[in-house]
Amino acid sequence: MPRPLPTYLVLALAFSWSLTQAAPARAAEPVEVEISGVEGDALENVRQALALPHGLVREGKVDRLWLERFSRQAPEKARVALQPYGYYRARVTAAVQGGGKEKSVLAVMVEPGEPVRVAEVEVRLEGSGSKEKALAHLVTSFPVRRGEVLSQPDYERGKGALQSQAQTLGYLDASFSHHEIRISPDLATARVLLTMETGARYRFDGVRIEGAPDYPQVFLKRFVAFKEGDPFSYAKLGETQLNFANSERFRQVVVTPQREEAKGQKVPVLIRLTAAPRRTLRPGVGYGTDTGGRFSVRYRDLNLAHEGNDLDLSIYVAERLQGFAGRYTMPDETDHRSSSAIQLNLQQEDVSTYQSRLASLELDRTFGLGRGELATVYVKFQEEFYTVGTADSRSRLVLPGFRFSKERFNDMIRPTIGYRLSFDVRGAHPYFGSDVGLAQFIGNGSVLVPLPWRLTFHARGNVGYSVLTDPFADLPPSIRFFAGGDQSVRGYAYQSLGPKDSSGKVVGGKHLLVGSMEVERALYKNWGVSLFHDIGNAFNDYARMDLHQGAGIGAHYYTPVGGLNLYFAKPLNDSRLFRIHFTVGFEF
Repeated sequence: MPRPLPTYLVLALAFSWSLTQAAPARAAEPVEVEISGVEGDALENVRQALALPHGLVREGKVDRLWLERFSRQAPEKARVALQPYGYYRARVTAAVQGGGKEKSVLAVMVEPGEPVRVAEVEVRLEGSGSKEKALAHLVTSFPVRRGEVLSQPDYERGKGALQSQAQTLGYLDASFSHHEIRISPDLATARVLLTMETGARYRFDGVRIEGAPDYPQVFLKRFVAFKEGDPFSYAKLGETQLNFANSERFRQVVVTPQREEAKGQKVPVLIRLTAAPRRTLRPGVGYGTDTGGRFSVRYRDLNLAHEGNDLDLSIYVAERLQGFAGRYTMPDETDHRSSSAIQLNLQQEDVSTYQSRLASLELDRTFGLGRGELATVYVKFQEEFYTVGTADSRSRLVLPGFRFSKERFNDMIRPTIGYRLSFDVRGAHPYFGSDVGLAQFIGNGSVLVPLPWRLTFHARGNVGYSVLTDPFADLPPSIRFFAGGDQSVRGYAYQSLGPKDSSGKVVGGKHLLVGSMEVERALYKNWGVSLFHDIGNAFNDYARMDLHQGAGIGAHYYTPVGGLNLYFAKPLNDSRLFRIHFTVGFEF
């Protein structure tokens, strides 16, 4: 029976982690401030108020007269620092202890006394935005509440939230006409009185786009995230800038609301663009354990016919994969994420389980839905010559289908939180010109969850399911499912897992099930180490699944162009010691 993940791998990770926790030893300071009698945020505020002034300690020696003078000032500094947290009746004493050859200690003793409690909270909205639900919710959930200890930081936080939300909703003139905290003479209770005058709601006026004269205005306005008459929003301005920047067509994007030119609460917007070169030719060299060494050349024209059309051509040559890919994309006139495209793919693949020569032509229509959501309707015409196991064959398929994806990550280079979901439903039938009849579902999911101590949990899953009306042997390898490799079950060679024929050669399966769990510990600024466990396989019958497992340790180095990931994986269903996997970029 396969042994579990070797203990030395766990110890190696724990040791690497422990190294990061050790900080260089620092020389002991000759003066220490000790504060007693208070805790929490109030303690931290007092500690900051009593930070030793620069120059009190020079070359390891304490200016004793200065320290004594500072100790006489300390009680008042501490009392002031306690007031924002409701302690207006605090008693504070301070004294210098030690000195000479011993370390000096400034001992500060605090008797906070009874805190001031809130007797009344009155937060009001006035003006045309007084009925806004989002603002009303902030009023009812104002962080300062009756009966609680007065906290001025909470008060300022509540004010800031109201002001920010008003700005977000387009009330650019919102201000506080009345804002005060009244402390009772006996320093026991407080009244919080706050009134915000929202003013009139501003809206977007027209948009003027300057620069990039080679692109038509109708194309450029696709990237604008708002329409004339929409409520003014800084978030929409930021989204607009991001849309332009992500198009890869512009070196610089500056979006400026011209509030000084606003008329009748309508704000015009000026967008200044600096175009990037429309044509690029980029060679590339790389290596992946799935494909071997690889070389590629990519040509791209981002403004074909001066309509913003995108022509993307690539030639790639790798040890096990060679081919040509060309895509011509015609953007939608209204949505920057929607487009129509035609794609040609010529590919030759030679791996341990099969050899394939494939030519395909795909027509698709993509629609931008919600944030990070894309839906694509397509039809693919494909012809493939292949050898799987000991059988040589040829296949012609007409595959209509539907793809959907939704993703949200906090960072595309080194994400720590987010998710991605996608699925593809496709089918073929002899009535439409295919050699075989089938329906197929492919689903993929990935989630990242941040954990304490700079840990990140990454889980992913892949599932495939096929319904056939013809013999499985008639399916080409591009439609069959295989497992194993960098982004499947690590510890096994690329596409090396799946059902076998009578001669013992892997021929792939009708279904797929793969899962992975990985915990990564960030090290320093750009490094990380991880432990992972993968499980899965391709198969023809759910009742007879033979799931293979792999586990191991990974090392990661993150660069501005993506992560470099090195994995040492032990196949738990195999007698081999381990397999090395190397990938570039974050694996969704």
